[in-house]
Amino acid sequence: MRAFRVAYDGRPFYGFQRQPDVPTIEDAMFDALRALGVADTVPEGYAAAGRTDAGVSALSQTVAFECPDWLTPSAFNSELPKSIRAWASAEVVPEFHATHDAYYREYIYHCYAPTANLALAKDASGRLSGENDFHNLTPDEDGTVRDLDIHVLQDGDYLVFTLRAGGFARNLVRRVVSLVHGIAVGDAPMEKVERVLSAKPLQGPEGVPPAPAHPLLLADVGYDCEFEIEEDAAESAESVFRDMRIEQRTRSRVAREITSHLE
Repeated sequence: MRAFRVAYDGRPFYGFQRQPDVPTIEDAMFDALRALGVADTVPEGYAAAGRTDAGVSALSQTVAFECPDWLTPSAFNSELPKSIRAWASAEVVPEFHATHDAYYREYIYHCYAPTANLALAKDASGRLSGENDFHNLTPDEDGTVRDLDIHVLQDGDYLVFTLRAGGFARNLVRRVVSLVHGIAVGDAPMEKVERVLSAKPLQGPEGVPPAPAHPLLLADVGYDCEFEIEEDAAESAESVFRDMRIEQRTRSRVAREITSHLE
């Protein structure tokens, strides 16, 4: 059994979990394994650390399955699209399960908020941290009690959120960010945190919508094993995301040029 760390740009995909008729991260990985002759369908023992939503990216998504010794991260990458890169791996025990054996997940969210009050953001984040029932911040009906650790800092025009927990209910990260951002920019009172954490369900306009998906990154997943970075695979991943960063900076300059003439 081998576990792989996988980075990906989530924007071109309809989420992580495979679906009929739309491209997903899992579909691309299974297609690559099929092309390599590793597995015709889902590989034996396969599991993933989590299921990211459409548009969400990852640095350390983790997948594990039975595979031949020659399947290194570079070999895996040879049949993956450039937007998905394996960059490290670990030999794990046959009983290893990438979902159940993870003892924490960590997400980072870059929230554009040039008018945000950092003190209010920190206060709201502190009130949401710890063990709470987050039933008003997820569509899930079960597993809504989570022990959440939230840190927020200001980086120029952005609030950068780091959220860590053993696991996350659906949309929880994005709704936490949406709630804290609303308080930090004055769109919601601090008292809304207590209202969200109360037992009474929020209805209609009282609810908290999820923040956009594309600024969210699955940054880390904790396991009791050591991952070995493969130099060539890591360089390939770094090159792909460096080129992506240059492309997006260039597109930003073009957009700036247009807006400068329309203001």
